[in-house]
Amino acid sequence: MQTGIVFDIQHNSFVDGPGIRTSVFMKGCNLHCSWCHNPESQRFAPELMVFQNKCTHCGKCEKICPHHQSECDLCGSCADYCPNDARKICGAEYTSEAIMEEIRKDRIFYSASGGGVTFSGGECMLQLDFLRELLMLCRHEHIHTAIDTAGNVPYADLESVLPWTDLILYDIKVMDPNTHKQHTGSSNREILRNLEKLLKADVSIWIRMPVIPGVNDSDDEIKQLAEFLTRNGIPDKIELLPYHRMGEHKYQATGRKIPVFEIPADEKMAHLNQLLQSLLGNRKEVSGI
Repeated sequence: MQTGIVFDIQHNSFVDGPGIRTSVFMKGCNLHCSWCHNPESQRFAPELMVFQNKCTHCGKCEKICPHHQSECDLCGSCADYCPNDARKICGAEYTSEAIMEEIRKDRIFYSASGGGVTFSGGECMLQLDFLRELLMLCRHEHIHTAIDTAGNVPYADLESVLPWTDLILYDIKVMDPNTHKQHTGSSNREILRNLEKLLKADVSIWIRMPVIPGVNDSDDEIKQLAEFLTRNGIPDKIELLPYHRMGEHKYQATGRKIPVFEIPADEKMAHLNQLLQSLLGNRKEVSGI
């Protein structure tokens, strides 16, 4: 039985694929997007999050800590005893069966809504053996599966999970290679090469692109995306997702610098959606959330 590091399990999700879904978020990522809304997902190991806005400085965490907070071994005592939930250990090791127990709790919703399970992150593909076993277990129990990936892995890894994956949510961050490198720390060459191969494979794909003002919200970016898809294949669905600030408190809790980006205007989102739709000749669904 495989084990992996998971930092969140969300039940009754409506945004990570079709229908009502259970979303399993695995820890660790090999991209470091400037706008990441789950910064706690980036490191592979568990970490302590401290929410200062909840802290009343009662001192219980220091008293219960075996090291009196001179160091942290992630024992979780401070989080267990905090009366205000101001401390949280983010990330824990799970067996595949423990994850399946959580997934089975929502089975009643899957068949009625056309939903299922989405494995996300971080980058779920970086815990490949764990992910593959979970996908196989879900397939055995006739549960619809989706993986949410940025595709920054060897194509052989992606190919190895295709037999048990019903849907791929493929994240395209930026089309321009220099801008992609600047804002994620990595080239997008392998990402686009892998997408090109997946578009020719027998798999359902939704492309999701976050819209970040000043980074990838230009008409030229959308034209580059449309040209790539016209040349290589059109996915089942394309979602342009407006940047939001709902993850800012997580930056504070993990001691990271809060990113400074504007939220795109509704008019801008409507324009980009209409532009992409027209460039693709209305051949596939384009939507903004």
